[in-house]
Order: sequence, then structure tokens, then C-alpha cells
Amino acid sequence: MRLFRSLTLLLTLVAPTAFADSLYQVEMILVRQNAVPANVSRAAPEDWAAGARPVNPDSLRTPSLNAEAQKLRASSDYTVLLHKAWQQNLGETESKVSISDGKEQFGQFPIEGTLNLKLGRFTDVDANFWVNQFNANGLVTTSERLKQQSHTKNGQLNYLDNGHLALLIKITSLTAPARPPVPDVLPD
Repeated sequence: MRLFRSLTLLLTLVAPTAFADSLYQVEMILVRQNAVPANVSRAAPEDWAAGARPVNPDSLRTPSLNAEAQKLRASSDYTVLLHKAWQQNLGETESKVSISDGKEQFGQFPIEGTLNLKLGRFTDVDANFWVNQFNANGLVTTSERLKQQSHTKNGQLNYLDNGHLALLIKITSLTAPARPPVPDVLPD
């Protein structure tokens, strides 16, 4: 019995915590699919960012998916609306961030939304974005909305299709050890 307790204690100390908070880079590209008819929804709510914290400007990073974004821009089938990358801690507890772009008018932005991320075997993503049109008084008149949930595979580019709007997202660990390079010649 004593050995069993010692072994349990040793395993607790040595084994890493499953899915402990660690640093990740999140990169997203919000696109409009021009061939799909617009899905105009009600205007975005005034409390669109409720419960979310804004992405810290100090955590913004240089995007790495520039080649993919450039291909989308070169195609008449897509319009790139937003391309951002940042780093943040992810873990088993949900982390909700707000993202906006453009000139703020009465608490609303031309592009605004939230990403709710939760780390597990895959990363659970709950994306909720609006692309807003304003009238001359600065009030939102119409919005296009992307509302999509997904279990994304970390380290790979994932595509969340919502009809007229779509989101490409890549979530990459900044603390996981790098994979060893594949040798040119395999040993016999």
C-alpha cells in the first residue's frame, strides 16, 4: 500500500498537467465568398463583445499565412476582409477574445467579432463575426454574419465555411517542441 501511494505521488509530480495553459499563435483570415449571395442579417448587437477581452496590441504578431491571403486576394472569387495574428494562452478553460477592424462609430466597427477558444485534443473554436454597413449618421444599417463552431486541428490551416463569409484559422503551439527534420536518407 505504501508503494502504491508513493508511486501515485511520483506520477503526479512527474506527469505534465493535461492541456495546461500554454502559449499559442492564433492567425485568422476572414473572407467574403463573392460567388455566394450575401446573407444579410439584423444589425450587429451593441454588446457584440460581451464577456470578451480585446486582443492586446502587444500580443499582435506578423501573420505567417501571407501566401494564402495573397492567393485569395488575386482571385475574383474572394475578398479578404481581415487578416490578423496574435499570441495568447490557451487551456481547458474557455478564452474569449474580441477582434475589430476599421473606424469605431458608437461602439461598432466595420468588422467586429469574437473568438471563443478552448484547448483539448483539438481546439474548440466558436467564431461570431459581423461585417457592418453604416449610414451617414454612423449607425449600423445592415450586417453580414458568420457564426460557426468547429473542432480545429492545431498546427493546420482550418476552413470554417458559413456560406457568404468564411474563416481560415490556424492555431499553433509556441511551446511544443519542434518536430525533428525528416532525414534525406532513411537508414536500412
